[in-house]
Parts: sequence; structure tokens; C-alpha cells
Amino acid sequence: MAKPLTVLKSKQMKDNKEPITVLTAYDYPSAKLAEEAGVDMILVGDSLGNVVLGYDTTIPVTVDDMVYHTRAVARGAGSTFIIADMPFMSYHVSKEDTLRAASRLMKEGHATAIKMEGGAEIADEVAACVRAGIPVMGHLGLTPQSIHMLSGYRIQGKDEQSARKLLEDALALEQAGAFAVVLELVTEPVAAEISAALSIPTIGIGAGRGCDGQVLVFHDLLQYASPYQPKKFVKNYANIGATIHSAIEDYVKDVKNRRFPAEEHVFTSAGAGTASGPVYGSAKENG
Repeated sequence: MAKPLTVLKSKQMKDNKEPITVLTAYDYPSAKLAEEAGVDMILVGDSLGNVVLGYDTTIPVTVDDMVYHTRAVARGAGSTFIIADMPFMSYHVSKEDTLRAASRLMKEGHATAIKMEGGAEIADEVAACVRAGIPVMGHLGLTPQSIHMLSGYRIQGKDEQSARKLLEDALALEQAGAFAVVLELVTEPVAAEISAALSIPTIGIGAGRGCDGQVLVFHDLLQYASPYQPKKFVKNYANIGATIHSAIEDYVKDVKNRRFPAEEHVFTSAGAGTASGPVYGSAKENG
């Protein structure tokens, strides 16, 4: 397995124009699959509030939620660069609160880095974390934690004023010590301009082809939802939701019609767990 990405290597990838791949994950199996597939970074996003916990927004997600899920991801992807989201209001009250929450994600969650939404207004908090030895990824454009202020999921950077503000915020994050910046739902020309202006990588999601890397949500990439809501900026690589639905439906039918368990699924008094393989795990584990 390749060595895990580092902050320095991510900068070198930008310089060498080598795209950076990022995928969200929220538990052990999804993280393990992502690592085995070769993603450069895993983001434990507070999007888990929407796709795992069933909230309408990311706002209810807590630091405890993020620690719990980040720790599970770290167990599944121990050789991958793992970024954990700082949830809503965990870094807006004081630097002390910011460092306390960030340290929990690093020490208890075993994250490699954290991610914070916002621009110049959080530069001091970003700098405080960096001084403490915590790598910080920024996040600009559509920032889900500010969804009520933004009046919905709207494309960002559509006019000159907002485009200039995005660039200024990106430069402020870089100056504060952020090692990368996510650009979400930003017009392609503006995202490309920001990417060219920064010496640190930009990671796009709905921000076009000019970014230094791309990130998608695990559940979007795989259509792992019921019902799945299509998104213009997402390329679906599978329809796992339909597969899971069909498999569970078949299971229910088999039980109802007494087709499961069948002969091969039951044990007798002689040779249980040996004739057709182990009961659980490997043969070695089962003696």
C-alpha cells in the first residue's frame, strides 16, 4: 500500500498538476473500501448529519458525533489522510473552544487534520489551530453550516462582488496557514481563478475542472439513499441503493415463503461448522 498523503505531498501534487482525490466516509467499512480503492484523502464530513443521521441540515451535528464517526473511519483507513469536520458553532465562540474541539477530533477521533467553514472571519481560529500543530483545511462557497444565512443551496461567485470576496477569503485562509481549501458550488471560472492564485490546493465539489482536486460524498457517488436526489455536479458510479433495496426485498420474500433458511444454512449434530466451512470468520478462528 502506498504511503499516506501528507500536507507537504498535497502541495507537491498541486505543483505537479496531479489531481487530488477526496471522498467522504463515516464508518469503518466505507473507510476501508475507500482506502483500498486508493483515495488520497478521506473527509469525515458533517454531511453525516444528512446522509447518516437523517437530519435536514448539518447544524444538529455535535463534536461527539464527529469524534465517534472519525474514530470509526480511522480504524478502517489507518494509512489514509483523514480530515474531520468541525461542526456548527464548535469554532465560533472563542479560540479556547476551537482548540478544545479540534484537539478532541485529533486525540479521540485520530484525525490527521480538521476542516472549518468560513473565510477571513475565522482566520484567527485557523491560525490558532495551525500554531498548535493541527493541520486545517478551509471551506468556501456554499458552506452548509450557514445554509440559513445563504437562503438555501445557491451557486456562489456569480457576480463580481461575491467572486472578489471568495478570492479574498481564500487568500486569508492561506495566510492563516490552511493547507488546502474546499470550494463548494462555486462557478467554474471563479474556482479556477482562486486555484491559480493560491499556492495551496483547492478541492472542488460542484466547482468545475480548474480545482486541484475533487471531493464527493460517499452516498452520492454510489446513490446510497432512498430516494436518491440527483445533483448536477455529481457523477454516479453505481446504484447501491437500488441493489440494497432489491436484496432486502428478496430476503423478506424468502423468509415469508420459507425458502430461507434452506438445507445449506442449518446445522446438524454431526460436523456443525465444518462440512460447509466455518460458522463465523476464518476456519482458524473457529478451530
